[in-house]
Amino acid sequence: MVGASKPASNALFLEDLQVGQRFSSGFHTIDEAQIKAFAAQFDPQPFHLDGEAAKATLFSGLAASGWHTAAITMKLLVESGLPLRGGIIGAGGEISWPKPTRPGDVLAVFSEIEEVTPSRSRPDRGMIRVRSETRNQHSEIVQILVAKLVVPRRSDITLARASPTSSDAVVHAQG
Repeated sequence: MVGASKPASNALFLEDLQVGQRFSSGFHTIDEAQIKAFAAQFDPQPFHLDGEAAKATLFSGLAASGWHTAAITMKLLVESGLPLRGGIIGAGGEISWPKPTRPGDVLAVFSEIEEVTPSRSRPDRGMIRVRSETRNQHSEIVQILVAKLVVPRRSDITLARASPTSSDAVVHAQG
């Protein structure tokens, strides 16, 4: 596959993760041009496109789309924040934006594993629940993402060939 990369040797399997484990990402500085370019393509609302018009809105100034903040969060998690084997594969979650992201903000993501759940019906994987807070340079939280992620298990040939059962009962890891 063109552009595919090999998994990092330090990428973590389900067995490497435990409740309470924390990770932090690198940084991304967002500017007015990025905010406007993203908004023009994906969220064309005045408070994302026009600083002057944005002054008269709930945001009282130019603010990045929440979806732009989410995209930056994903980039930071993939590049440096959550080294999961097989990539960051979402299976659902909740997202909130308690404060707007502004031009000049320097964003970083801080994540904590809240739950580790091996699958009984699919012994080659499990699920984790991870809370990720995206913060600006003032440590203010601009986004909270609580996500369920699919994570491969370290397995031998016997485990990999185990046949699935009809139920997907789970066992919660003790942390």
